[in-house]
Amino acid sequence: MGYQGKESGEEEGVMATDFFWSYTDEPHASRRRIILSKYPQIRQLFGPDPFAFLKIAAIVSIQLWTATFLYNASWLKILIVAYFFGSFLNNNLFLAIHELSHNLAFSTPVYNRWLGIFANLPIGVPMSVTFQKYHLEHHRYQGVDGIDMDIPSLTEAYLVTNAFTKSIWVIMQLFFYALRPLFLKPKPPGLWEFANLIAQLALDVAMVYFWGWKAFGYLILSTFVGGGMHPMAGHFISEHYVFNSEQETYSYYGPLNLMTWNVGFHNEHHDFPRIPGSKLHKVKEIAPEYYDNLDCYRSWSQVIYMYVMDRTVGPFSRMKRSLSVKSLNKSE
Repeated sequence: MGYQGKESGEEEGVMATDFFWSYTDEPHASRRRIILSKYPQIRQLFGPDPFAFLKIAAIVSIQLWTATFLYNASWLKILIVAYFFGSFLNNNLFLAIHELSHNLAFSTPVYNRWLGIFANLPIGVPMSVTFQKYHLEHHRYQGVDGIDMDIPSLTEAYLVTNAFTKSIWVIMQLFFYALRPLFLKPKPPGLWEFANLIAQLALDVAMVYFWGWKAFGYLILSTFVGGGMHPMAGHFISEHYVFNSEQETYSYYGPLNLMTWNVGFHNEHHDFPRIPGSKLHKVKEIAPEYYDNLDCYRSWSQVIYMYVMDRTVGPFSRMKRSLSVKSLNKSE
């Protein structure tokens, strides 16, 4: 693979003190070319999911109705419902926004933008437009130092060094994902960010005005607890945290894919980002020999446990490459 750096577990019980450095390009573009040359029928899977709008509208409606239903409930009840119900819905919407960032609901990009803003409403905080900007760079420049904002900062890596601090990091990981780009690679907001902000503020103000702070609090809690110590939040770690130094992207083949737009098929997604989640499983069915030999997961909860408890794994457990490596491989 051409990597260099501390191996996870190179010294027993000692956490890595540097990222894994690769001197080759990310594996997905080359694998995509190979698979398409052998199985050109995979191109037939490209294109939008015609049912995406209906699925998103249903989840948004259920979540907003639940918030209004809980307007007078106790905070304990709100917390319980948020963790065991609302968090699953808001995670679904997070990953719907991920789907929309690849324009996989409509052929016209602007319609995907508006649907992303709509899907954002129950999350409580505007993020769909900004997410797309950084996420597309994550695909185009996977692991590239200073560009891929999916990779933890050096500050995170130096502070998160044991089970306790890793637990705090997992609980707060949504804040790290949201704030990391603002500190490391801020992008000036545009008209779409303002549209996202205005729509979100309108919904939030209406929720508080008509149904009170508890209804709004339910939405925020659903977002916060769903992004922390939560089974569905395991995908944040499982996708690219290196548990095997020969592999930088991992798939998850478990039941929660049904609720997460099949984001668990993550090798397949990076290989073919133009295929909607509803069809990603077909890639593995058509070309199993390219995925069956890769390490994968069956439980996102187990991934969180391994991340927290394995003393050799932490924020440094990510593959990095320099921009010069990316440019060199493109020119070859």
